[in-house]
Parts: sequence; structure tokens; C-alpha cells
Amino acid sequence: MGLLTDPSSGHGKLTKILLRFYVPLCVLLYIAGVLWFAALASPLVNASTYFSENALLPGLVKSTFREDKAALQYFQELEDEAGKYGDSIPYPWLLAKFRQIGLDSYTHNFTLHSPLNPNETFQGKNVYGILRAPRASSTEALVLTAPYRPPSSVHSTTLPSIAIQLAFAKFAVREKYWAKDIIFLITDHEQLGIQAWLEAYHGVSCGSENTLDHGQLRGRAGAIQAAINLELHSVRIGHVDLKIEGLNGQLPNLDLFNLAARICAKEGIFYTFKERTATFSKSPYKEWWHYFKNMMSMVATQATGIPNGNHGLFLRFGIQALTVEGFQETKGGSRVGLLSMGRVIEGVFRSMNNLLERFHQSFFFYILPSSDRYISIGLYMPAVCMLGAALIIRACAKWCQIQENQQAWKGRYHKTSYREAIVLFLILHCIGALFITLPQSVKFLSKFWALEITNTILIALIGNSLAFLSVPYMFGELRNCPQSLNLLCIFSLLELGTTIICLSMNNISLGIICGAIIVPFALIIDVTSSKGYGLLQKTLWLLVHPLVVLLGMVFIITCTMFSQDRAKDIVFRTIFAYRDAVLFSIVDSMIYGNWLYSVIGAIFIPNWLCFWVVAFGNSADISSPSKSKKTD
Repeated sequence: MGLLTDPSSGHGKLTKILLRFYVPLCVLLYIAGVLWFAALASPLVNASTYFSENALLPGLVKSTFREDKAALQYFQELEDEAGKYGDSIPYPWLLAKFRQIGLDSYTHNFTLHSPLNPNETFQGKNVYGILRAPRASSTEALVLTAPYRPPSSVHSTTLPSIAIQLAFAKFAVREKYWAKDIIFLITDHEQLGIQAWLEAYHGVSCGSENTLDHGQLRGRAGAIQAAINLELHSVRIGHVDLKIEGLNGQLPNLDLFNLAARICAKEGIFYTFKERTATFSKSPYKEWWHYFKNMMSMVATQATGIPNGNHGLFLRFGIQALTVEGFQETKGGSRVGLLSMGRVIEGVFRSMNNLLERFHQSFFFYILPSSDRYISIGLYMPAVCMLGAALIIRACAKWCQIQENQQAWKGRYHKTSYREAIVLFLILHCIGALFITLPQSVKFLSKFWALEITNTILIALIGNSLAFLSVPYMFGELRNCPQSLNLLCIFSLLELGTTIICLSMNNISLGIICGAIIVPFALIIDVTSSKGYGLLQKTLWLLVHPLVVLLGMVFIITCTMFSQDRAKDIVFRTIFAYRDAVLFSIVDSMIYGNWLYSVIGAIFIPNWLCFWVVAFGNSADISSPSKSKKTD
């Protein structure tokens, strides 16, 4: 404790070294962290995928699925039924087929009350059938799911997925080796149907209260261990893409991904990850660049916390799941039919049926630079820790500077007040609660005034952000107290460093992106008497406000996707996409429990405001106490 309380303790050798070299050390740590993470894409650094659980191997033996003709017949019949039912799911036909096959068949009704408009409600209906395990007593279950998309859907059709699902059910009901129940689930309204069904199955609510009425299930199976989501867009498949990113950045056990990839290869199906396959090049740079683009594609998807398939909602319940998306054959490319896809499903489910316990052997935290290589948590966490360490070292150096300058400042400024710094820190974090509750407040006010909620929420967010820029002027006395502001800066540096590291433990992509963007700007924020430096750090810090960063990302993506459009059109596209991105993050937090909006509102915006207040501080040069003495 002497180091923290005794001002004379700041004259030790380690303290002097820290004060002398902390600037190059922080810069070195930041650069090393970024380069470390980028280098992980190289095959020289990462490793090849492998099976950790030998119990998954039975699915790689000879397949016996032969129901491809039945699948084609189901597909043709389903096309006719889809045309008759318009935008609704043809549940009478599906129920009849499930019962004809021999499954316990049920429907599931759910209702969504719009989280932003109290006058809007949406109805949905899921259909599911259960194959009871002949060799067990319904203690465990597997799920094969597919979303139903009507002909009017803007998304590609998934009717082939439902057809092969029915054909596999017809095949599976004849086999006697199943030790787990198999649930065949067909969902309405994409991820909304999956979310409602999972909430009803487990008897919980994950989003805001009175938003999603998940209804009740009349039939249940055992505890679900794993799930496969099928999204086949044609009966002739050119290649399949394996999707793994789930809600809030969760990932399935790596063994499940390896299993699906191995069985696709066994059946001669061309498979990809992020629409890219493994590549080999004589040039180390070209090979690294290919893997780096693939890795960053996964990082960009995972960082949003939005599932890229219906599988992503299973993961929060401890259910390992992934999506197999099949694309139509391309001219000159390879192609397979429903027979091969049925055998892939058979192999995956026979392997999972052989598991005696839940997936646990392989990694749950990893990054994939390709479909056959992985980066484990032990390799990527040092990169994030370096970014966090740069902030923590900067905080330690600032603390030592305060201890050294207390004697020099004695009589010039009032005594350092820990209470003032802590109270200010807490007040600024209470502002985060306003951002989190703002959508609900706008929704409440819309009952009394005719407000267009979608635009009003965005305007309110931007308006509040602009209003809070005046926070430094509300604490005029503290702006002239460098000790208190430096304590506030220390708290903010420590908070940001620990947040980035802790965030990366669950969602490495969000943690590394936040660290790479914010850390260099946070390191330059200081209490200064130089007007030029003060103006520079304020300007740069404005660029990393969460809403400004989001706007920049949306603008870059819009320019990339619509590079042929006129500048005026790109600006309008950016504005609308920016509004939708903000609104979707709010809606996802209310319905699915996505905590991206909550984390930004509760942590990053208050932390940003803390640094913003520090940037407005006035002080003599704290690094040169002798100058202060001469001045006095």
C-alpha cells in the first residue's frame, strides 16, 4: 500500500523507468497487439483443425440414406402448397406429412408485440414433429430445423430444406439405433420463430417484458444437445457454406464444425466458410492475405453479435448448433443432389447420436481463418491483452506523476479530492442509463403525441449525444483541478482496458475492434494547458464517439457496395442504413437479448464522456514539477 499512499515512493527506480519510457512502451504494446492479431492468419502461426471427441466418428462410415426421390416428390408438392397459402406457412400439409411418416406432430403459436410501436402485433406459427428414440426414454434430443420462406419473401427459397428434412424423417423413423429424440422443426418468420420456440421449450423469456409472447408447447422431447439448421436454396447444390456465428458472438463447439466439414468432404460436396475455401500458395504473403480476409470477415460478423443464421439462437441455451446453407449450382461448377445432402444429414446426426455427454472436448472460443484451420483463445488473447496493457500502463504512469507533483502543486491547487473524481465518474456513468432507456421513453411519449418512432429515436439519440458534449462546462471548478481530472482519467483508462479484455473473453471480435479503434486515441487524452494540443485531442476524440464510428463504418460499407452510384445517392443510402443499424440494434436487444446496444450505452458512451471531460481540463505541465516551482 505504500506505493499507493506515500508520495516519496514515486522516486524508486521502477517508477523513474516507467515515467521515462511509458510513452514508447504504450506505443509499442499497441503496435505489437495489432500486428500479433494480424499475424494469426498465417498458417505458420495457427493450426489445422482436428477431432477432439472420438465419439463423433461413427457418422463417417458408410451411409444408407436412399430417400432422394421422396425428397424430390416432397419438394414438388410443397411448391404447389406454398402457392396456395400465400404468405402463411402451409401447416395442414406439413402436419399431415409428419403424421404420415409416424412422428408426434404439433403446432406452436406465438405473438410479437412490436418493441417500438405498441399498436403493431405480428402472429406466427411453427410446425414440429418428434421422433421418439427407440433405445432411450426421451432424456436427450437433437434438432433438425429449417425456416419456411413464402414465395413473396425477399430471401432465397428454403423449400428444398424442408423437403430433405421430411425425407430424412422418413428414413430415420425406420432405424432402430437412435438413442436421442430427433425434433424436426419448421419455423415461421425466420429467427423470430426459433426464438419463440426455444423460449417456450425452456420456459423462459430472453428479451424485454411483454414483447415476445412465446406461447406454450404441447409436445416436448429430452434436453436438446445439438441442432442443425438447413437453408438449401435449390435441389441441385453447387456448394454449401457453413455458418457458426451466434447471438452476442457465441460460437458452437469446434468439433461440430469439424464434423460437418469432414462429412461434406466425404460425400464430395464442395464446402466453404465465409464463401471462401482453403487455398495454398507458394507466396507466403498471398496465402496470409487470403486467410486474413477470411478471418476479418468472421470478425466483422461476430462483432455485431447478430446471428448469421437461425442456429445462433440455440447457443445461449448451451445447445451446439450451426447452419448449413446450400447454394444453387453455377455454370461449370460442381453439383450434387438431395441424395448427397441427405447423407450429410445422416452422418452428422449418427455422430451426434453416439455422444454420451455434451460437447466439451474441443474449443468454444476460437477464430477460423479458413474451413480447415483455427486460432485458439490462447493465441489471440495476448493481442487483446497488449492493447489493454497499454491503457493500464498509461494509468500507472499518470498515478506516479500525480504522486511526484503533489509537493510541487501544494498551495497552487486545492488538495486532490478522490471523492470529487469518484462522484464525477459515477455521474457520467449514470448518463449511460439514459441511453439505454431512451427507446422506451420515446415509445411511452408516443402514446401522448403523434411521433414517428423510428426517426424520433434516432433524432433523440443524436440530440442527447450533442447535448452531453456540454457536460465539461457543468463542472467548471473541476476543470481547473488537474489532480481530480487526472484521477478521473486514471479511472477511465483502467475501465477501458479491463472492459476490452473482459469483452474479448466472450466476443473477441468486438473486443479487438474496439481496442484497435479507441486505444490510440485514449492514450493521447491528457489534462493540458496547451490550447493547440487541447483542441487537437478534442477533435480526435470526437471521431471515436460510438455514434460517429458507426456512421463511418456504414459510410465505408455503402461506398464499397454501391461504388457506381452518385455521391448524392451514396449519402442518402448511408443515412437510411445508419438509421436502420441503430434501430435494429435496439430491436435486437429488446427481442433477442443482444447486448451490443446495452454495452455501448452502459460502458462505452459513459467512458467516452469521462475522457471528454478530461480533455477540457486546464493544468500546468504536470510532467515538469520544477517548472511549476520556478513559476511560483
